[in-house]
Amino acid sequence: MGIINVTPDSFSNGGDFYRFEAALNHGIKFYEEGADIVDIGGESTRPFSEKVGVEEEIRRVVPVIDALAKKIPIPISIDTTNATVAQQAIEAGASIINDISALQFDPAMAEVAAEYQVPVILMHMKGTPKNMQVDPMYDNLIAEIRQFLSDAVNDAERKGIGRSHLIIDPGIGFGKTLQQNLTLLNNLHEFRSLDTPILVGPSRKAFIRNLLKDKTEKDIDPKQPNVETGTQAAVTAAVLNGAHIVRVHNVANTCATLKIVDAIKNSSD
Repeated sequence: MGIINVTPDSFSNGGDFYRFEAALNHGIKFYEEGADIVDIGGESTRPFSEKVGVEEEIRRVVPVIDALAKKIPIPISIDTTNATVAQQAIEAGASIINDISALQFDPAMAEVAAEYQVPVILMHMKGTPKNMQVDPMYDNLIAEIRQFLSDAVNDAERKGIGRSHLIIDPGIGFGKTLQQNLTLLNNLHEFRSLDTPILVGPSRKAFIRNLLKDKTEKDIDPKQPNVETGTQAAVTAAVLNGAHIVRVHNVANTCATLKIVDAIKNSSD
């Protein structure tokens, strides 16, 4: 899954794809490089980010989705927590809803997903983007996240979304410390019992940057080559531990990584 943030304040690309033409061309590039899904979002969900208005979110994403859907044959997902945005995105050509709130922020989101019969990604997040990184605490990290996702799956089914349309995301970087993110990646197999595909989004996240920076640096540029190398290491760990979908900024590098990882996973004596 290739990420396109149609925002002026993305942590990962600083607004490189805020303009329509830039976002459209990047989506086409992702397809040519081997992406299976293109994920488009119009609201930054980086730590401490502010929400944008619904009309502004629609203005950012719908024209890009409409144009891109006519040019590439792979699914487009809409990264939003707002049902109105999701509905307009689907009508423009999106076919997956990626909801970081697991249908909790907008009660109408489940209705839209059920009506249009599209797959939904249910992500775990502790709090909101505004406060999720303020001292996140867990008594039992894996058990609590697994229970949250199990409840989210059951709730979605009760609201008319078939289990075959559900994907879970443990929410790397969303209300987790560096060590908690590492523990999640190392224990993804614990989520197999939920019997749904697992999506993981480690790309350029702060835990990677914090592991790579030296003691004199407050942070490092997410686009630095060593951050990309760190991302590919995290992608490898995720897939070897059970991830089915990885959400990334660099599709070409990830496709190369996954070609090797898949060859190793599928090897026999």
